[in-house]
Amino acid sequence: MNKRMALIPLAAALAACTPSGDTTAPGTPAATGAPAAPGAPAAPGTPAATGAPAATGAPAAPAPRPATADAAKAAPAVQAKIGQPAPDFALPDLDGTIVKLADHKGKTVVLEWFNPGCPFVQLSHRQGGLKDVPAQHIAKGVVWLAINSGAPGKQGAGKEVNEKAKGELGMSYPILLDEKGDVGRAYGAERTPHMVVIDPKGTLIYAGAIDSTKGGEPEPGEQVTNYVDAALAELAAGKPVSTPETEAFGCTVKY
Repeated sequence: MNKRMALIPLAAALAACTPSGDTTAPGTPAATGAPAAPGAPAAPGTPAATGAPAATGAPAAPAPRPATADAAKAAPAVQAKIGQPAPDFALPDLDGTIVKLADHKGKTVVLEWFNPGCPFVQLSHRQGGLKDVPAQHIAKGVVWLAINSGAPGKQGAGKEVNEKAKGELGMSYPILLDEKGDVGRAYGAERTPHMVVIDPKGTLIYAGAIDSTKGGEPEPGEQVTNYVDAALAELAAGKPVSTPETEAFGCTVKY
């Protein structure tokens, strides 16, 4: 399969799992005219003017819109940044056990934003940049955690569907449920898969795509860079990460 043929179904899949944007202006109520101002009484002895249109008031300024819960969630108190301490979190795995980032202090940690209903996630696990890669690094002592930030009722959310996918994809590491989306927003996760690498000091050293294929199948002989592999190799060698940030490609996170 050449790259063009691979990208056609993937582009259709991306469109299917990406909500359409709102093309309308923000829902600010339309300004309405104030009631017509009553005319001033005629001066004594002067006949009232006739036929003059009633004066209308200037448009009323729209009332300020109250802050919503969604707006508050969109601005996390702590935002992850490259070179800064990774925000701590505590999330349940599929068995209900709470997993804390702080519990893995002193170890290299990889976070993988996951959605079993996303075709790009499926492709990455079955034949792409996530095939066998987590197991290789886990064997070297790296902590690998998948996080599903999908809200209840959204694509790929829920314990049962994630348990099924974990078995089908051979994932030996935990899938954590972030149903409120707080952790995903704190880490700026917008697509699945979205990857994060945290060094043993707790510093965020990489964030973005799993590799350079952007979800498509590479052409024969094309050089593919697995950004997570590269970041972990440079970390192990005591070198700074040469590509600390890339743009993740895939389905939107279903907050």
